[in-house]
Amino acid sequence: MPLNSYSDTFMKIVRSTLFVVLMAFLATSCKDKVQEVTPGDGTAETTNPDWTTESHSGDGSPNYDIVFPQSQVNTLEITMTAADWTAIKTDMQTLTGTAFGTRSSGSQGGGGIPGGNPPNGGNGGGGNGGGLDLIGGDPIYVATTLKFNGKTWNKVGMRLKGNSSLSSIWGAGIYKIPFRLKFDEFEDKYPEINNQRLYGFKELSMSPAYSDNSMIREKVVADIFRMGGVAAARTAFYKVYINFGAGAKYCGVYTMVEIIDDTMVKDQFGEKKGNIYKPESTFQSFVQSQFEKKNNETTPDYSDVQAFVTALNSTDRTTNAAQWRANLEKTFNVDNYLKYLAINNTIVNWDAYGAMAHNYYLYNSPTNKLTWIPWDHNMSMTSSATGGGMSRSAVSLAMTEVGTGWPLIRNVAADPIYYAKYKQYVRSFADNVFTTAKMNELFEKYTTLITPYVTGTEKEVAPYTNLTSTAAFTSSLAELKQHVITRNQAVNTFLK
Repeated sequence: MPLNSYSDTFMKIVRSTLFVVLMAFLATSCKDKVQEVTPGDGTAETTNPDWTTESHSGDGSPNYDIVFPQSQVNTLEITMTAADWTAIKTDMQTLTGTAFGTRSSGSQGGGGIPGGNPPNGGNGGGGNGGGLDLIGGDPIYVATTLKFNGKTWNKVGMRLKGNSSLSSIWGAGIYKIPFRLKFDEFEDKYPEINNQRLYGFKELSMSPAYSDNSMIREKVVADIFRMGGVAAARTAFYKVYINFGAGAKYCGVYTMVEIIDDTMVKDQFGEKKGNIYKPESTFQSFVQSQFEKKNNETTPDYSDVQAFVTALNSTDRTTNAAQWRANLEKTFNVDNYLKYLAINNTIVNWDAYGAMAHNYYLYNSPTNKLTWIPWDHNMSMTSSATGGGMSRSAVSLAMTEVGTGWPLIRNVAADPIYYAKYKQYVRSFADNVFTTAKMNELFEKYTTLITPYVTGTEKEVAPYTNLTSTAAFTSSLAELKQHVITRNQAVNTFLK
């Protein structure tokens, strides 16, 4: 072969090799850059370098150890734009008629209840209606950036949540707002976050300790219910920083609460095929609109809850009690409810069925019986609750004051067999769970855990807190301990 041919061949090889090396270099360097434009196939890994199956994907299992640790306080950083915050304020003014910070709350962090509350006697609770709605519908979602555990989640849906608590906090201009996160809310608009999760969790609720100067009630009461044999959402403490569009602000300690229809039912019942409802009903009659379905929405079947309401209000209760109980137990897990009542009435709960027709879920469990799941505990375990010009009444241990407007309590309490079993559960709860030793250990553990982030180098300060004062936080531990003593004395008096 001529020399020139060898030379040409050699140069072609060199050029080809250089091209391959260059392409490999470019491909490697681009891996570290987040693409501005989604490739259109929903492959999140190509747009978020932090994305892994365990941390971000819907294919990962819920990791309770990471998201709901029991011995440490996690940190969340949330960033929205100034335009998003303006949109939230505009939306809330439409829903509430109140601009942010233009109305004083009944008692900042101390139990203000705007609009008061129907009494628990007679036909309270709004008659056949649901709870006292101060906000006309759910607030809007905005797309935020979330940082947790060294990783970033993009386009996370965030909206405000709550009713009386949100109304009070909003009117008082407090930035420690109750909110909810939904990690795939904007997946249709941003396919790169398709089925996005936070270590297996799609939705999470953030409670800002409104009306709770101890800041631990939401956490401990959920624990207490499970200790007493009643399924309840898991909870954990978080330090939260929110950037409202003008720099991150420390908004103090929140309690993260597991969402019932996301992971809680599957985790504690073993499956979630049955209907999950979040009602706002007193159960005096069946009104479909009062039973919000949280799953199986495309199946318009409410026969389970309708059968329950019918059985509960049947005239058999006074003419054939045995038949009434049999029919009720076919549709409703009465034994579980009696355990719930025993716990709820012992600890005292000002914001539950019997005072307001909300803050509970019903799950048609694998036994094909609706099971009661408690929700929202920040106004539990206190001897009084006043605000908004009216006092609030909690259901007593004896339940004799409860009127016909609350048939699930009234009818069960009026049945001698159910009432006797209820009293047994009150005794068992007080003797085995609600002891001073166990409760003091629980209270001290969580108070010690959060104190550095409430009164330490990172302090909760206005307007980024719902605390009445630092002194109120400090004195709350002793108040909780005394509450347990007082309630055990009330149990002993009741069961004499």
